[in-house]
Amino acid sequence: MALINYVTEVRFGAGVLAELKEVCEKLGITNPLIVTDKGVEAAGIIDQVKQALGTARFGLFNGTPPNPSETAVRAGVEALNSSACDGIIAVGGGSSIDLAKAVAVSARHEGPLRQFALIEGGALKITATLPIIAVPTTAGTGSEVGRGAIIILDDGRKVGILSPHVIPKVALCDPNLTLGLPAGLTAATGMDAIAHCIETFLAPSFNPPADGIALDGLWRAWRHIKVAFRDPTDVEARTNMMSASLQGALAFQKGLGCVHSLSHSLGGINPKLHHGTLNAILLPAVIRFNRGAESVVREDKIARLAQAMGLPDGMSVEEALVTKSRALQLPTGLAELGVTEDLFERIVKGALADHSHRTNPREASADDYVEMLRQSM
Repeated sequence: MALINYVTEVRFGAGVLAELKEVCEKLGITNPLIVTDKGVEAAGIIDQVKQALGTARFGLFNGTPPNPSETAVRAGVEALNSSACDGIIAVGGGSSIDLAKAVAVSARHEGPLRQFALIEGGALKITATLPIIAVPTTAGTGSEVGRGAIIILDDGRKVGILSPHVIPKVALCDPNLTLGLPAGLTAATGMDAIAHCIETFLAPSFNPPADGIALDGLWRAWRHIKVAFRDPTDVEARTNMMSASLQGALAFQKGLGCVHSLSHSLGGINPKLHHGTLNAILLPAVIRFNRGAESVVREDKIARLAQAMGLPDGMSVEEALVTKSRALQLPTGLAELGVTEDLFERIVKGALADHSHRTNPREASADDYVEMLRQSM
């Protein structure tokens, strides 16, 4: 059976943040908790959110770490309860939005977060959450329409909490909020969106609408990421990057693959590593491994990726990805991030247990993962 499901109301366009008050009223949220991080707050974006909200009743939690943790989730729940909030407005990148999702789950369910992890069979244990409005300020994760949250548990594992109940009710995608994003983050988050579009397209499950969305998202991101990187104020480029991010997440209901099983594992070992940068580094080796997958060959998927990317004859997708990362001044090897071969065993153990491992188009063994890591060093 194929599951094809799109449920989030997306309001997209420059200036759409102004509709926040209307959205809160529609959802019956009278006292929201704003979940964000200190960087977004310092950039003045929370002031814009407060103005659009048009009410004195709200709570604020600005303690989102770069990689959301169970400790931060508990602090967020405490902030929510202390202000008696009845909904959540998540403002920021994927970290803030994922943290908001986990707060929404924990606010309605007793017990530690590990019981809700997909790899622990936790999806069916999530029966209700507080309503979430997502306001992304980066163009990468697409968490504003995603059905999951990636959280580092108290035991150090980086896991996915997946359920239809954690999908935000409304996403306000305003490209104007990304105009101040630094060049480095523009590059890293943009490559994250590209990774989502590529990896979900290669996932073997049957979902032609998702495949079409992913390919169009890749087309947009590949053509506009360098412009957004070089000129942060280019609204057209920012609009297309935000769309690509959204599209990647709409499509990855198909599942992801070894890129994400490895990057999730690495992020759990070292939370300081940026997820999008890891994905950009790992993509070439994983694509090389997946070239022999039956579904990839049967549907000529690598050629279709190359076509969407507009690659010239003779240039491989893998080569193009490395070239793009260099043009964006991103690291192209794990060694540049301080990853060493003595970590391989831990990385592979985490990757084999990750939910994305199961949806790769070709089953990867521990030895296969080691080879992918060596090629990515």
